[in-house]
Amino acid sequence: MEKSEITSRELIWEKFVTCGEIENHIILPPIADSWLRCSKQGVNPDGGKSENILEYRDIADLLERKREIISIAKPFTLNLYRLFKNSGFILVLTDEHGYVMDSFGDSDSMENARNILRFVQGASWREMDVGTNAISVALSTGKPVQVSGAEHYCKKHHQWTCSAAPIYGYNGEIVAVLDLSGPAQAAYSHTLGMVAAAANAITMQFNVQQKNYELALMNKRLTSIFNTMSDGVILFDRSGIVRESNPIAAQLLGKKGKSTNGIPVDAALGGNNEIISKLLHNKEIYADLELPIDTERGVSRCVLSGETIVDGNGVISGGVIILRPVDKVHRLINKFSGHYTTFKFSDIIGQDPKLAEAIRQATMAANTLSNVVLLGESGTGKEMFAQAIHNQSSRRNGPFIALNCGAIPRELVGSELFGYEEGAFTGARRGGRPGNFELASGGTLFLDEIGDMPLEQQVAMLRVLQDRKVARIGGNKVIPVDVRIICATNKDLCKLVRQGTFRQDLYYRLQVFTINIPPLRERREDIELLFRSFVEQLGQEQGTSFRVAAAVWDLIIRYDWPGNVRELRNVVERACNMAENGVITLSCLPPELLPGMAADVSPPVEQAPEQEQAINRNTRKLLMAEKERQEIVLLLMQEGGNISRVASLLGIARSTLYRKMRQYSIAN
Repeated sequence: MEKSEITSRELIWEKFVTCGEIENHIILPPIADSWLRCSKQGVNPDGGKSENILEYRDIADLLERKREIISIAKPFTLNLYRLFKNSGFILVLTDEHGYVMDSFGDSDSMENARNILRFVQGASWREMDVGTNAISVALSTGKPVQVSGAEHYCKKHHQWTCSAAPIYGYNGEIVAVLDLSGPAQAAYSHTLGMVAAAANAITMQFNVQQKNYELALMNKRLTSIFNTMSDGVILFDRSGIVRESNPIAAQLLGKKGKSTNGIPVDAALGGNNEIISKLLHNKEIYADLELPIDTERGVSRCVLSGETIVDGNGVISGGVIILRPVDKVHRLINKFSGHYTTFKFSDIIGQDPKLAEAIRQATMAANTLSNVVLLGESGTGKEMFAQAIHNQSSRRNGPFIALNCGAIPRELVGSELFGYEEGAFTGARRGGRPGNFELASGGTLFLDEIGDMPLEQQVAMLRVLQDRKVARIGGNKVIPVDVRIICATNKDLCKLVRQGTFRQDLYYRLQVFTINIPPLRERREDIELLFRSFVEQLGQEQGTSFRVAAAVWDLIIRYDWPGNVRELRNVVERACNMAENGVITLSCLPPELLPGMAADVSPPVEQAPEQEQAINRNTRKLLMAEKERQEIVLLLMQEGGNISRVASLLGIARSTLYRKMRQYSIAN
């Protein structure tokens, strides 16, 4: 640096500390800005503020916290120091706040550093403490900078030159500053370049190490996930050789405790080389392909998904296969397709002794694994009993699959029960389909209307119950199943056996427990209880309360309820929807209940008071009128409002129909 330039800077500094003005452009803007900040902060230009050095404990915490960057920077600082050895220069490493962490220099230089510059561990080189210096300016600008002689704000530093450059972390924030300080007369422009290069090298190394650390951490996390996944995972290379597989994959492949690495993946999959060939050569993607795998421990049934892995140039580099146990997939299917139970024995409402006996027997059956036959008319709640038995049994956590044998065509009963393989018949979907025996494995299979099962399927079902194995239609592999059977019917199975429409051996296999569920007409004391319960339940759902007229109770108790509890539930729902002002009256009940009322509800005339006889007569008239009104409305809807057609169907004149429509306030 020229002597005249040094003198000029000293004059500019003198003028600034005296008058607060900077008139010459020799002082670079970052340094000039630092002077202004120092002046505002009250830094003494003759000596700075009071000395700021961290306590011993704080220094120890600083060194521990910045241990990584100190370790990374050390080789670079030592190499840089060798270039300035015995030159009077000192290398200093500070943290992102300007506190000294480490320093290098010969003995004389280090003595000066300690006594004059205070380059000791924990010393602060912040602008507010020691005025303008290369470390503080580098921190404020984020760029390499050289501060020489009178560019320092404090006069005691005018004999020194310092070059500093920031070191950046992975997130782009300053983590440290590298500084090289020496005599002012030895200041050279290339000094700053060397410091900046060293700081940049430290930054790159620090970021590489941070990236490696993150990659190692990510690899550890992925390895943990890989090894703890509930699905089996197989990674193979472009030659079809297994490179990695997790413990679940080894278990599904029958190689628990053995490594599958290094063997051909098609061999690991029991010789299913067609799949691997298509993955590696055709780049096909497989999703949820059901695959039986022949292993040393028998057939392992899995659901396979696979995909090819390609590099940036589209070249196949290998592939990945995911294996899921079929029973796990079946449990998910059952869970999300509604194949689960909600009813318990506490949900069965009634106090009748016959019902109580049925519940007692069902509770006993629930504590066993024996098959059960539920006998009862339609609507008595056979499926509710079946669900309650399942929910109280040891299989409560397994699936509950229900199949109505009378609701599906005879030709489809077999495929529903036993499943089918791909191509077993026209329309069979790709990959085949598991049957209800497979889906119910580990749980309960509820067969409603068992008396309607075709004879040919009864034979197949008996074989499954005996062997506990099922073979899909069109397939030749047997699948182990563990199923508890609960059957229900409204027919006399003994009579069907005598008629030859139901196999006797299957009947004896099923009817370990036979439970009779009484119809509603045989437990009339439960009718009002059920009616009240349903009304209360619907009221809670609709956010309202209902009141039942007295005449309704007499009617529902005398009605025979051929549809049993199901019919009663539907009647309550209709009545609640039609109730005005929350009152359920006779007009809210369906017409089919009215004839029973007219025939049965009236007490003997000779025993009833005159007033009660009049009430009954009026009630019957109202009921008949309501029935007639509903019949007219129904016919008008069916005939599209054709008055002539409706009058003809009713056997009355058009004028009579018009009169009745006015009487009942029916709009056309």
